[in-house]
Amino acid sequence: MKPFADHLILPPPAASEPAGIRLILPVEGMSCASCSGRVERALAALPGATDVAVNLATGRASLVLPEGTPPAQAVKAIREAGYEVPEAITVVAVEGMSCASCVGRVERALAALPGVLSASVNFATGRAELRHPAGAVSWSAVEAAVRAAGYEAHPLDSSSEARPTDRQEREAAALRRDLIVAALLSAPVVVLDMGGHMVPGFHEAVTHRIGGSALAWLQAVLATLVLAGPGRRFFRIGIPNLLRLHPDMNALVALGAGAAYLYSLVSTAAASLLPTGAAHLYFEASVLIVTLILLGRLLEARARGRAGAAIARLIDLSPRTARLVSEAGEREVPVAELRLGDRVRVRPGERIPADGTVSAGASFVDESMITGEPVPVEKALGAPVIGGTLNTTGSFDLTVERTGADTALARIVRMVEEAQGGKLPIQALVDRVTLWFVPAVMAVAAVTFLAWLAFGPAPSLGHALVAAITVLIIACPCAMGLATPVSIMVGTGRAAERGVLFRQGAALQGLRDARVIALDKTGTLTEGRPRLTDLVTAPGVSRETMLALAGAVEARSEHPVARAVTEAAREAGRVPEADAFEALPGHGVAARVGGQTVALGNRRYMERLGIATASLEGEAARLASEGKSPILVALDGRLAALIAVADPVKPEARAALDALRARGLTVAMLTGDARATAEAVARTLGITEVEAEILPEDKVAALRRLRAAHGPVAFVGDGINDAPALAEADIGIAIGTGTDIAVESADVVLMSGALSGLVEAVELSRATLANIRQNLFWAFAYNAALIPVAAGGLALFGGPLLSPVLGAGAMALSSVFVVGNALRLRRAGGSA
Repeated sequence: MKPFADHLILPPPAASEPAGIRLILPVEGMSCASCSGRVERALAALPGATDVAVNLATGRASLVLPEGTPPAQAVKAIREAGYEVPEAITVVAVEGMSCASCVGRVERALAALPGVLSASVNFATGRAELRHPAGAVSWSAVEAAVRAAGYEAHPLDSSSEARPTDRQEREAAALRRDLIVAALLSAPVVVLDMGGHMVPGFHEAVTHRIGGSALAWLQAVLATLVLAGPGRRFFRIGIPNLLRLHPDMNALVALGAGAAYLYSLVSTAAASLLPTGAAHLYFEASVLIVTLILLGRLLEARARGRAGAAIARLIDLSPRTARLVSEAGEREVPVAELRLGDRVRVRPGERIPADGTVSAGASFVDESMITGEPVPVEKALGAPVIGGTLNTTGSFDLTVERTGADTALARIVRMVEEAQGGKLPIQALVDRVTLWFVPAVMAVAAVTFLAWLAFGPAPSLGHALVAAITVLIIACPCAMGLATPVSIMVGTGRAAERGVLFRQGAALQGLRDARVIALDKTGTLTEGRPRLTDLVTAPGVSRETMLALAGAVEARSEHPVARAVTEAAREAGRVPEADAFEALPGHGVAARVGGQTVALGNRRYMERLGIATASLEGEAARLASEGKSPILVALDGRLAALIAVADPVKPEARAALDALRARGLTVAMLTGDARATAEAVARTLGITEVEAEILPEDKVAALRRLRAAHGPVAFVGDGINDAPALAEADIGIAIGTGTDIAVESADVVLMSGALSGLVEAVELSRATLANIRQNLFWAFAYNAALIPVAAGGLALFGGPLLSPVLGAGAMALSSVFVVGNALRLRRAGGSA
């Protein structure tokens, strides 16, 4: 996904050009000069618009708008003229975010940009996604908005998209370096300050040898190095955000560690300025706060890297080189240089470099990382192969059909990335809370300080400072911000490994909420590879002729039943060519073959064509009662034959549906097949709710009835005729072995086509949402319980004040706990 690929925002105009902002917008729907003139007049009518030009050939409009005029006005004018500016999605990397408050701040800054329809920021992936009319938002405006919020924005080029874990690896490396430096510098401070508590006489011996003043100054120097070096990141980001009145987690750490450091520095350099008995050193608290929080962030960054490991593993499946076969011989070339039609040789143990078709040889290919199915699949001449899958035994050549971003593996990676970058509806509550969380914590810290200063025991200043610093440090919006996105990352990644693709994060919550699973029959509950079982012809009609004619027409159809007829016809002899092919979804197909009109379909289709079917209805009913699908065939307007096709039920279908019912789900079947056939299959699978002989639009109505009776509905289908139902359902689930239209219409894709994947999807959605609820409970309960303790709640009952060091450790552990809990999802779904 390339940012701002569909539009340009030109640099500021030269002195000879009109002043203002120059926009170049793509315009869809223009077909002639009058169209371009209409758009040009609409844009010229905008207040202050100058230098307006519309190019019909390139499909672009350019103009200059006065400074401060929202580009959305130009988009609105084009749309009101009857044309369209296509919508664009821009994805950028945002650096510097450390907690949920940062996410909210960046989202508000981006959403406020003129022309932006929506903005979504994902803390776990460090990405922001903007939806806007193409051309209405400039990169410079996005960069400026993010920088004004206190962060840095970087465009995502193809390399950064290809390696989504690179950012986490760089972040972890920087944190590891800073942590080592902080730990080495902090160790002497901690030993000098706390050694006396562990070794009797240690403090007196060190003070006698070094001197009390020198000891204090040594700690001050080391603490200065820690805060100015490894701890500088907190001050560099936190203080500017504090000055902007947008404090974040960095601001809390900077205030806490900085206050402890400055108080200690005053106690060292000018103790007379403090009340008697209040000159205490808290250098060890300031350095340990920095060290422990760096440790927590390092653990969190490493865990987040593991959370996104599924994408990294998918990307690593693609080999870097391929063995290109040409007339000149065989040579190794980079995969990026492969072109459509190239011939590539794959040896045993090698990964397939691109999508294609086997053109020579045969083998068994392990497709488990794509489909989740562990058994290698046989690949013979003409069989499709998927780039990234593993060739196990034989050697074969393939003809390249898709490369780069068009391969199945690349599309899967994009789907998983989009799902991981999405937000669940449950996230809205978290966003509202975190918006005010950090300011609320600062207010609590201020009240705590004043309360201890006014009512605490002498010296009250020291007690007040400790309590306020601990409140600042222990509060953790990080855990809140990570609770949802990290679970989504791990859950969708685990699902991809199991052959289940959630095309958007919200599908996780939608599938969890589903109460009905409605399924298409052919290709979903059945193998989708039916075979012809019966052929009954009218008197005087040749079986061989009818089979050849029917095979010719069905050869133009994508339906599995059509393939069965065509294969049987080809086995029996030569199949002629058909033209003028027409398909009426849910009814049948027709074409001209050798000057004759041939139509195949159900009884409704024949009635629609005005063809009587009474002569073969008895035979059709008998075949349907046996679980076969009867197809009527008409020749030049007269009923000529009856074909029966049987499609075996998938072996795992009954166990999968039983598992769904055991999980409290209602299972229904929707099919356009004859009722007798549908009910025969339903009896085999234990399905009680059956809608048969329905058209694609009737499936939509059936889903609405199921929703009204039971609640949210998920629909599972695989064909073109299932696309409307997939779109209507609360959650559309496509069989990955089905048509591209079905896959594009769905929210979830089962790559293997096995219904066990459906159970996996339900299990993973429920496990992920349960994991998110656990994370959110922990994040909120942690703060609700420990902020009062940090403020001195235990002291009210005779207990101690909580140390800022313990607060820093607890805060770091809370984020690590949330991420660690999310990582448990990597083991989910295996037994589904």
